[in-house]
Amino acid sequence: MKHSSTLLLALIFITSLSAQKLDRSKKPAAGPAPQINIGTPATFTLPNGLKVFVVENHKLPRVAFSLSLDVDPVLEGDMAGYVDATGQLLERGTKNRTKQQLDEEIDFIGASISTSSKGVYAASLKKHQDKLLNIMSDIILNSDFKQEELTKIITQTKSGLASSKDDPDAIASNVKSVLLYGKKHPYGEVVTEESIEKATLEQCKKYYNTYFKPNVAYLAIVGDVTVAEIKPLIEKYFANWEKADVPVNKYKTPTAPSKTRVAFVHKEGATQSVVNITYPINLKQNNPDVIKAQMMNSILGGSATARLFMNLRETYGYTYGAYSRISADEIVGNFNAFAKVRNEVTDSALTQFMIELNRIVDEKVTEEELQNIKNYMSGTFAYSLQDPQTVARFAINTEKYKLPADYYATYLKQIAAVTVDDIKEMAEKYIKPSNALILIVGDKKTAEKLTSFDAENKVSFYDTYGNDFIDLKPAPAGITAKTVIDNYIVAKYGLSKGKALDKKLKGIKDITVKMDATIQGQTISVTRYQKAPNKFANAMAMGTMVIQKQTFNGTTGKISGMQGNKDVTGDDLDELKLSSILFLDTKYDENGITYELIGVEPINGKDAYKMIQTKPNGDTETEWYDVVSNLKVKSLSVQENEQLEEPITVITELSDYKAVNGIQFAHKTKQAFGPQALDMVVTSIEINTKLGDEVFE
Repeated sequence: MKHSSTLLLALIFITSLSAQKLDRSKKPAAGPAPQINIGTPATFTLPNGLKVFVVENHKLPRVAFSLSLDVDPVLEGDMAGYVDATGQLLERGTKNRTKQQLDEEIDFIGASISTSSKGVYAASLKKHQDKLLNIMSDIILNSDFKQEELTKIITQTKSGLASSKDDPDAIASNVKSVLLYGKKHPYGEVVTEESIEKATLEQCKKYYNTYFKPNVAYLAIVGDVTVAEIKPLIEKYFANWEKADVPVNKYKTPTAPSKTRVAFVHKEGATQSVVNITYPINLKQNNPDVIKAQMMNSILGGSATARLFMNLRETYGYTYGAYSRISADEIVGNFNAFAKVRNEVTDSALTQFMIELNRIVDEKVTEEELQNIKNYMSGTFAYSLQDPQTVARFAINTEKYKLPADYYATYLKQIAAVTVDDIKEMAEKYIKPSNALILIVGDKKTAEKLTSFDAENKVSFYDTYGNDFIDLKPAPAGITAKTVIDNYIVAKYGLSKGKALDKKLKGIKDITVKMDATIQGQTISVTRYQKAPNKFANAMAMGTMVIQKQTFNGTTGKISGMQGNKDVTGDDLDELKLSSILFLDTKYDENGITYELIGVEPINGKDAYKMIQTKPNGDTETEWYDVVSNLKVKSLSVQENEQLEEPITVITELSDYKAVNGIQFAHKTKQAFGPQALDMVVTSIEINTKLGDEVFE
């Protein structure tokens, strides 16, 4: 009978479904959003004001401690960069441990510790938590800054800045900050090589002593712990941390432009434009608009299925991706729509950006678009809860930003309650295409097509740090391309072109230049060989391992190394033949190389003649020659590569010229190619060592 009853119930259920005439062409209606039981972390506060949050997670025998400071940003002035340097100094030694001792003790227990200007993170196996807290508290309470460590940080920072100063994304970020917020606002400060060079140990100590206080700190503890066992340890290591008043820094709140303006930064050799449409917004983390505004932005440009992406990439093919972002912030938030587009479609891409920005303001989104975003945000929120660090962050955010106590528990309900009318309200409130800064980093040849996007029908030009751009100055009367090259030859070789110079150079049969190079923190050796009249080899090695070797024996060219061997052919071989000629810069005329003098512009603060070199095959290269020394200080070329989707811009800076056998050689070279940078320092230059032909095979 049991089986018969079960069968009867099933038949009744199926019959009832058929009677409802189920329409499978329609998506089922969304069910009610559940209330999430996130769990409330245990909390306690030490007498000195340190707020502690404990999230138990016993899946693995590990524990993590994350301390963060709730302090206002600092205006760094002409020392911009010192605050970040302070964060790095924290892990460089304490009053009880040298940097080496810190590193050894951290490694010995298999822990990880990282520091910043606003906190410290540490993690290890649970069995080492006492030792870890001993080290972590020593770093926080007893940091002992040393000048030699600050000097290292300054050097490393300058190297990073040198690598990024020709990166269009870094340029856009710098200029956007300056133009949106102004140089008198902490968000508008840009770290430069000059500003970080001015950072002092006293200023770093002052920041540390002023802001690292327990009464503005939150400590999140996540892992295989209980409050009962961890509280005594926190009291043991942090109870003696002395509290003190911390400055509250107030700044004028930046606002969106009164009308849309176009700002342009010329990037020599750019093959694409970096586009940003951006402005500040008044949106703090505890504003009830935040969730609705984020959902609106998700529809506009938050993903690869959003409107901007589907329009600019899928419909028109202008870019590999177009997006937008809306950011809440306690000081000032911002909106930014952005993409990288081909030079020739920059104006067309901007047109489509504006169409989409206006469309989301003027028209309601569809119910389907809204439901898709609800599904996506609900899914990502639920997934994020798998990480216990998320629970700790939620607890701290609730306290820090004065959010409603049930803000995260009701997060899914808040998402589900949003309507298409809410989305339109958010768009009308926060999407301001008529009050935006349109910032373009690219080739200035595209700028003339962008005036119509500016409310005053003009394009304003800026340098890479947001200063008003100083255009090329005309060369002095009587200075020509030939004059610049002739003066360069005299400066480099000590003689002007003629029999005396020919005789001097004929006496040089081969040259070997050895260099030490660094890239991404790795050290490699580079050796360049040349032998008269046109043999060439360049070898890059790491230790005894040759990474790559390029050779030209006067007839054929090869590339060999870790990725195998390859013959150089076609245009690449022609280029190799030309560059293999010993002392090519004295033989431009006979090799079909011509020059055009464009004008004078500053390079690293010094005036230089800007020249366009054209090779026999039509390829061009931009070169700069110092007005005072007459030596070449910089070159730029755009190179195609079959392995890359876009051409790559190669920028080479030459400095520290020294005489070897009466010839000036640059002993320092910085070469940037895309996001990578190679710093090379000459260790030796050897002449007439009787190189054998086998070197070039």
